[in-house]
Amino acid sequence: MIESTYLKDNHKIMNDLKGIPNLVSFKEPDLRKLLSYSKIRKYKKDEQIIAEGSYDGHVYILIYGSARVIKKKKKLTTLDKRGDIFGEMSLLGDFSRTASVFADNEVVCLAIDNTNIDQLSDRDKTSIYYILYRVFAETLANRLKITSEELINMKSKILNFW
Repeated sequence: MIESTYLKDNHKIMNDLKGIPNLVSFKEPDLRKLLSYSKIRKYKKDEQIIAEGSYDGHVYILIYGSARVIKKKKKLTTLDKRGDIFGEMSLLGDFSRTASVFADNEVVCLAIDNTNIDQLSDRDKTSIYYILYRVFAETLANRLKITSEELINMKSKILNFW
C-alpha cells in the first residue's frame, strides 16, 4: 500500500472527489475539511485493504479500481463504482470488520480516519459526519435494494422448484 500524507489543498484530489456521484452535492469547504482528516491509499492487485475481524477507525471511499468483498472465504460482492463506501461500520462504534476487502486491480481510495474527527469543533464535526452519514445512508439504501431483489429471486426459484 502506498499512502499520501497531505491532502487539504490538493486540487486534483478535490476535483476527483467532486466527480464522485454521492459527494457531488457537498460544498467544497466541507470536502476540504474531510480531506484534512483523510489519506489517499493506493493498493496493488490482490492486496488486502481490510481484514475480517480486525479493528481500525477508517472508512473508505473508492475513487478508482475495483475490490472484492470476502466473508468467511466466500465472495459477497464487487465494489467497482466511484464513490462506493466500505468499512462504514467503524462510524457506528468499535466493531470488528465484518468482511475482508481485496483489490481486484490497482485501487485508489480515500481513507477517512474517523477516530480523529471526534477531536474537531462541534461545527466541523457536524459537517463531516453529515457527509459521511449521508453517503452511508445512500450506500445502505442501495445495498438493501440489491439484497431485496436477490431475496425475491431466490424465493421465486424455491417456489418454482416445488
